[in-house]
Amino acid sequence: MGVMSRLARRPLVRWLLSTSIMIAVYFVVPTDRGSAAWELVARTLFSLVGIVVVAALILRQINRQLAGDEAPLLGLLNALTTGVLFFALADYVLAVGSPGSFVDLQTRVDALYFALSTLATVGFGDVHAQGQSARVLLILQMVFNTMIIAAGVSVLSQQLTERVRERHRNR
Repeated sequence: MGVMSRLARRPLVRWLLSTSIMIAVYFVVPTDRGSAAWELVARTLFSLVGIVVVAALILRQINRQLAGDEAPLLGLLNALTTGVLFFALADYVLAVGSPGSFVDLQTRVDALYFALSTLATVGFGDVHAQGQSARVLLILQMVFNTMIIAAGVSVLSQQLTERVRERHRNR
């Protein structure tokens, strides 16, 4: 059995690998500013479909956890990470496609920082929505964070606590 094969079987290593891949994809997805109206419509539709797909992914993982079938917690953690990265990318695409929508959101790192500060509800104020389309996107993001991400984090925390208790009982 090869070293990579043995490492891939370790949950933490699998999570680090999958998260690294997701972050790499986040940084390489093309986001050139398009001037055609159809590109704006396509990006908007892609974003809406993306929100639904990411929500479905997270809800599927939540249901697997609640069903008690010993589903790996990493699936839920990966789905939650995907949700955050998706909104960071959506924020960045909007900032690139519609300059002035956000104040001080100029790079992908800015967008990821903004998505995480929105998720954590700290809102430092350095990056903020200025345009109406950015505010609509943030309304969707905040509702998504409150309903989907919070539910996922709650289930992840409960399942992790339960698994730790189970291991202590079995000792």
